[in-house]
Amino acid sequence: MGINWNKNFRKLHYWGALIILPPTFVIITTGLILQLKKNIDWIQPITNKGTEINDPSISFEDILAISKKALEAEIDDWSDIERLDVRLNKGLVKVKAKNNWEIQIDTYNGNIIQVDYRRSDIIENLHDGSWFHKNVKNWIFIPSGIILLILWLTGLYMIVLPYKNKLKKSNKN
Repeated sequence: MGINWNKNFRKLHYWGALIILPPTFVIITTGLILQLKKNIDWIQPITNKGTEINDPSISFEDILAISKKALEAEIDDWSDIERLDVRLNKGLVKVKAKNNWEIQIDTYNGNIIQVDYRRSDIIENLHDGSWFHKNVKNWIFIPSGIILLILWLTGLYMIVLPYKNKLKKSNKN
């Protein structure tokens, strides 16, 4: 007696889907939200434009001094800054503080263009599981992705199987 692949794949589908339900729900939900991050300012602040020049007029020291003026960002020194995103073609630099506040500064005159809270990074960390813990990402979210791929492949097999059997029967006649 041979292996009943169809029956085994259905069992794998059933139990695999139950096992990965919570992380997959988080991945799908946050993924959908991230698809809208450029369209909804609540998720990620809109990128404005400063004075469009190819050569910035402000220095790193200026950027730090200007960033300190945005009280929400709670920046006292460089250790409070997570990253700088320089957009020369838009004439601005985005300063992302470690507390997720973003300051957009004009690279020509040093004016603060916008200060807003940035949620997209938190949502991205939820999406990949790193928000919970590094081990959750590595031992729950990655295996869930692998199981989801297996479910996709076995599901594809279960879709193709009836057509394969139908073709086999028609070739016998």
